[in-house]
Amino acid sequence: MNKLTLKLTRAGIIASLYCVLSLLTLPVSGGAIQFRVSEGLTLLPLLFAESIPALFAGCLIFNFLSGLAIYDVILGSLITLVSAVLTFFVGKIIKQQSIKIIIGGVFPVLFNAFGLPIIWLFLGDGLQYAYQIQVVFLLVSQAVSIYLFGSLIYLYLVKLQSKGVKYFL
Repeated sequence: MNKLTLKLTRAGIIASLYCVLSLLTLPVSGGAIQFRVSEGLTLLPLLFAESIPALFAGCLIFNFLSGLAIYDVILGSLITLVSAVLTFFVGKIIKQQSIKIIIGGVFPVLFNAFGLPIIWLFLGDGLQYAYQIQVVFLLVSQAVSIYLFGSLIYLYLVKLQSKGVKYFL
């Protein structure tokens, strides 16, 4: 399998996983108070550049399918894209695995926790008094998804790489 085919396949798998995991947990993965297990995949840019557009596509497709307002579909997905790009650069700059996880996870945690409620507030879907509640809930849910689930996925993939496994996720 050539490199381009491998990267395109991996990107498709990541986008599909993000969307399917979000759909499977739909009652809690959409809306003002949400918990997306799929956000654990946002550490993948530490390993794979192709996960950047894949996470954006998976998030965009899920947001669209879940019936969110169009501005939430676009702006929420752009938050995922920007977070993924910054996480990718962390992976290039920092060499120690644990520090990569900690710093790489900061972007999706903070951008989602503070950015999504601002979008909802300014575009009329959020209640002003609920902003703080939404921020706190998203901080906690993002941190759990990324630092618990995401770090397990990341460390498993790093272990596979160290064993020389060529074809995985």
